Amino acid sequence: MSDITDKTAEQLENLKISNDQPESKETSATPSGSETPSSENAPTSLYVGELDPSVSEALLYDIFSPIGSVTSIRVCRDAVTKTSLGYAYVNFSDHESGKAAIEKLNYTPIKGKLCRIMWSQRDPSLRKKGSGNIFIKNLNPDIDNKALYDTFSVFGNILSSKIATDENGKSKGFGFVHFEDESAAKEAIDALNGMLLNGQEIYVAPHLSRKERDSQLEETRANYTNVYIKNIPLDTTEEEFKEYFSKMGNITSISLEKNDEGKLKGFGFVNYETHDDAVKAVEELNGKEFKGQELFVGRAQKKYERLQTLKKQYEAARLEKMVKYQGVNLFVKNLDDSIDDEKLKQEFSPFGTITSAKVMRTENGKSKGFGFVCFSTPEEATKAITEKNQQIVAGKPLYVAIAQRKEVRRSQLAQQIQARNQMRFQQASAAAAAAAAGIPGQFMPPMFYSVMPPRGVPFNGPAPQHMNGIPPQQFRNGPMNYGMPPHGAPHGAFPRNAAVNANANQFYQQKQRQALGEQLYKKISAKNPDEEAAGKITGMILDLTPQEVVALLENEELFEQHFREASAAYKSFKKEQQQQQEAAAATSAAEPQQETQPVSTETSE
Repeated sequence: MSDITDKTAEQLENLKISNDQPESKETSATPSGSETPSSENAPTSLYVGELDPSVSEALLYDIFSPIGSVTSIRVCRDAVTKTSLGYAYVNFSDHESGKAAIEKLNYTPIKGKLCRIMWSQRDPSLRKKGSGNIFIKNLNPDIDNKALYDTFSVFGNILSSKIATDENGKSKGFGFVHFEDESAAKEAIDALNGMLLNGQEIYVAPHLSRKERDSQLEETRANYTNVYIKNIPLDTTEEEFKEYFSKMGNITSISLEKNDEGKLKGFGFVNYETHDDAVKAVEELNGKEFKGQELFVGRAQKKYERLQTLKKQYEAARLEKMVKYQGVNLFVKNLDDSIDDEKLKQEFSPFGTITSAKVMRTENGKSKGFGFVCFSTPEEATKAITEKNQQIVAGKPLYVAIAQRKEVRRSQLAQQIQARNQMRFQQASAAAAAAAAGIPGQFMPPMFYSVMPPRGVPFNGPAPQHMNGIPPQQFRNGPMNYGMPPHGAPHGAFPRNAAVNANANQFYQQKQRQALGEQLYKKISAKNPDEEAAGKITGMILDLTPQEVVALLENEELFEQHFREASAAYKSFKKEQQQQQEAAAATSAAEPQQETQPVSTETSE
C-alpha cells in the first residue's frame, strides 16, 4: 500500500481513530456537524475480523473510504502490549455504504489474509437470539468461510457466518450461519439439508443451545426405540438377524453395517415399534449368545452423546490416575543419551520402591532427554527430589520435580506471563511518574572483581601498581586477611565489604542471565519471528536455573521440548487475553455509540 497522501492524512485527522489508548472505552465519533445514523433498522457499523496483526487504522481507511463516507475506525488492541487482537470496527455515515462494503470487500485479502466482514450488533439480545441461527455439519475440509457465506447468502441477509476451526486453523467439519430473518433460515434448511456440497452430504438444522440439546437428549433416553448391537458373527444374514430380534416385539427396520466390499462390520441396529419392546430387547438379549458369540445389546446413542460418554469416562479415569500418582510420580530431565530405563531405575532405587521408570524416546528410539520415575509412596519421592535434584549423572546436572499434567504447566506459565506483564506495566508507569516529577533514575555504581587469597594467607611479592581500581597501598606491608577489615579500620568497613560482595554477586547473576537470555532469544526468534512472542517465550524459559538453561542450549531436543511447552502456554495466554478483551467489548456494548463484536451462539458439536 502506498504512503498516505496529504489529503488522506487530512481526512484521517477528522476521524476518531483509537490507536494510542485502545484499552479505553471509546465512542465512535463523527465529523463536526454531522451525526451517524444508528438504529436496528439501519446499521452503519461493520465488524472486520481475521486481520493480520500489522493492519492499522490508516490501511483500513485506505481500503474502506473509496466505498463511502467513513466516520470512525478502531483496531482493537491488547491493553498492555498494544498489539492488534486481529479485528476492528469501521463505521460509515450511512447504511448503504456499509452494505456495499460487505458486498465488495467481504473475504478479500488484506495483507495476505482473507478478512471477514459483518454487521456489528450492539444489542446482545439480537446477537444471542436463537431464531435465524442454523448449524451445518459434515462439511468438506475445502469449504472455507467464503464458500460457506456464498452458499447460504442466496437465501437472505446474513448477520454472521463462520467455519469452526482447530488451533491450527483447519476446519472441524462444521459451522454456523446466522440469518437476519428466521424465514430465510428455514428456507436454507429446507433447500440444503441432505444436499451434496463438494461431494459430501451436509446436515443443516436450526442451531440448538447446549441446554436445548441436553433436553432433547434426556427425552430420547426416556423414550428410545432404537437398539445398538455389536459383536455380531460375520456370517450372519439379515433374515437370521431379524428373526432373532423380532422375538422381543414388532420391528420397523433393521440395519447390518457393511464395508465397501459388502462384508459385515460386526455391528448393526434394530428399531422397534414401541419403547417397551426396545427396553425388553436390551434387558433380555444383552450378553446372550448368538451363533456362538456373546452379543452386546444396548440403547443406540447419537454421536454427540457417545462422545460425551467417552469424555466422562476419560475424565474419570484421568482423575483416578491423578489421585493414584499424586506426589509419587517424578519428572526427570537433562538426561544423558546413555541413560536408558534400567539405568534410570538404578539411579533412583536407593530412595525407595520404584513402580515404573521410563525414558521418553523419539520414533527413532533416540532419548528425548527426559523421563519419569514413579515411587510407591510420596515420602520416597520427596527424598529422591531432595537428593537427586541438581546431582551430576553422566556429566549432566539432573532436574527432578513432581510430575505435573501438561495443562497445569501451561496454566502456570501463562500466569507467569501475565504477572510479568503486569509488573513491567507497573514499573513503566512508576518510571513515567518519576520522570514527570523530575526524579532521576536509579544509578548502579560500577562493580569490580579480583581474585583474593584465602583468609590468613599472606599476599607475597611486589605490590601491584593498580588492581581493579584499588590503590596499591592497600596491598603493601605484610599479610592480608580476606574479608576482614585492616587493623584500626572503622567497624562499619566489614558490613560495607559484605554489601559490596553481595552487590557483586547480584551483578554477576544479572550479567549471566542477560548473556543466557541473548542466546535463548536468538534461537527462539529464529523459530518464531514475532518479537513479542519470542520475548515472552524467552522470559518463561529464563525462569529455569542457569544450569538448566545452559543444558537446554546444549541439547537441541531439550530446547525443542521447552520451546513447545512455552509456545503453547503463550498461545493459551493470548487466547484467554483476547477472550477477555472481547468480553470487555461486549460488556460496554450498551454505551452510546459503542461497538462490540457480534457473537454467534456457536458451540462445538
